[in-house]
Amino acid sequence: MLKQYETVVIFSPLLSEDELKTAITGYTKWLKKNKAELVHQENWGLKQLAYPIANKHSGYYFVMEYKATNELVGTLEVELVRDNEKVLRFLTVLLDKYALKYNDDKRAGLVGKSKKVSSTKKVEAASETVAPNETNS
Repeated sequence: MLKQYETVVIFSPLLSEDELKTAITGYTKWLKKNKAELVHQENWGLKQLAYPIANKHSGYYFVMEYKATNELVGTLEVELVRDNEKVLRFLTVLLDKYALKYNDDKRAGLVGKSKKVSSTKKVEAASETVAPNETNS
């Protein structure tokens, strides 16, 4: 039975752009070749690490969301461990129905929107209530 997973991979900052693209393409092709269905992939770019890993303070973050079997996920993780010169860390998470909804909403642009519109309406409403009091003084 296929379940939906999300894997975050942190690649070494010493990789060139071409090497990074080759590694990412290699893992996505590997998933497709092994009958996994890629749902979404996103390159987060170079980020600062919370703590040094192998004396490196930054890394390239890459996220892929896919449908696969448990066995395939285990095999993918073995492949990531084997590629220890390129991969600093990785984390695979099984997505439940709430995480799936959150990811769908995020891709649709419904998550993370600024609420400046509502705050400006509050400011306008506050200024309207203040203005009549100032004229009465």
